[in-house]
Amino acid sequence: MPDNSSKQIHALEILQTLRSRGYEAYFVGGCVRDILLKKKPKDFDIATNATPDHVQKIFPKTVPVGAQFGVILVVRDGLTFEVATFRTDKGYVDGRHPTAVKFTDAKEDAVRRDFTANGLFYDPVDKKVLDWVNGQKDIKRKLIRAIGEPKRRFLEDKLRMLRAVRFASVLGFKIEAKTFAAIKKFAPEIHAVSHERVRDELVKMLTGPVPELALSLLDKSGLLRYVLPEIEKMKGVQQPKAYHPEGDVFKHTKLLLKHLKNPTAELAFSALLHDVGKPATFRRADRIRFNGHEVVGAKMAEEILTRLRFSNDLKGKIVACVEGHMRFKDVKQMRQSTLKKMMQRETFETELEHHRIDCLASHGDLSNWRFLRKKIRELSKEEIRPIPFMTGAKLLAMGYQQGPLIGKILRSLEEAQLDGKISSIQEAESWVAEMFQKN
Repeated sequence: MPDNSSKQIHALEILQTLRSRGYEAYFVGGCVRDILLKKKPKDFDIATNATPDHVQKIFPKTVPVGAQFGVILVVRDGLTFEVATFRTDKGYVDGRHPTAVKFTDAKEDAVRRDFTANGLFYDPVDKKVLDWVNGQKDIKRKLIRAIGEPKRRFLEDKLRMLRAVRFASVLGFKIEAKTFAAIKKFAPEIHAVSHERVRDELVKMLTGPVPELALSLLDKSGLLRYVLPEIEKMKGVQQPKAYHPEGDVFKHTKLLLKHLKNPTAELAFSALLHDVGKPATFRRADRIRFNGHEVVGAKMAEEILTRLRFSNDLKGKIVACVEGHMRFKDVKQMRQSTLKKMMQRETFETELEHHRIDCLASHGDLSNWRFLRKKIRELSKEEIRPIPFMTGAKLLAMGYQQGPLIGKILRSLEEAQLDGKISSIQEAESWVAEMFQKN
């Protein structure tokens, strides 16, 4: 895959091609912010006064993803670069998209953007920043500030509220007071944003470098109540102090996220949702208990992830992690076959890391995690997932009848093999003959 330097070279070539045709062209948005922060930009977006039609005529391979809004993707060497015409937006009716746009100049394009840190243009040839929004000052102050009137920015596009939280958490910035106040005021209107876009923002902030800050900002801004109400319900749900000296379920979850640094989405959402079933299962008996919270939580997690339009594959993995996270307390007492089956799970590495940070965010006892790490070193892949000695076809050839018994025999054989009770085909045949009668 091409690295960032390749992207920058291609982006610069696109920009210079536009200029060679007599057009203005600049790097714009997040890449400029990242350059000023001395970070490697992930993408390079270009703004120009060339119209979409002209951009498509100049470059041989383009995709008109948003031509009506002035946005064309230019494709070079398998990479895509967003080339957008300078514009102003005319009216918003759905809280997300302008009803129409008017092509204009760079300054007007800058002042219609979301946040000052994203409203900068950069001339890579003359190495000059064009700043009509005081973005450089806010970057130095580490502030996310809406351009112009915050109320107007958020009424135009409700997604900007989540973007503000994401930028603040990923960059380690604070959200400027008036901007934050506007987010709190309009938080209930986040429902105007599609579940897919909400999901994308949550994934970016929770897989960033400081996911616990993202959760904290979602909470303080009031957005959490509307995008993840199930998580907000964790607040104030007490836990037994012997196991959870850190406090309630919400505090535990936030502490758990604090131990994540740029995690996968699978791990981040497993961590976020692992105790989502606790509020519904809270009981006081001999002590505070949450019997079956992992089962209830798995069902709730599936509903949440379905609502947020996660892929079936990722949803299945996260739900498996949520449902399985309580197994780890019993690993030292497990039969070898049970333990090895656990280690066979597709999500085992994620679950193991989740168990580690779950412990660190509560009682601090890592003995079960160390036990499993030791087992991983001791057992070979062949011992954890051995080739079966018998197949269904072999059992049929031995005279067993097709039906449920075949599956039962194969499962029993697997456990016997994992437990070390049989170690050859001959032993497997003898074991089957002894344990199961032919019908």
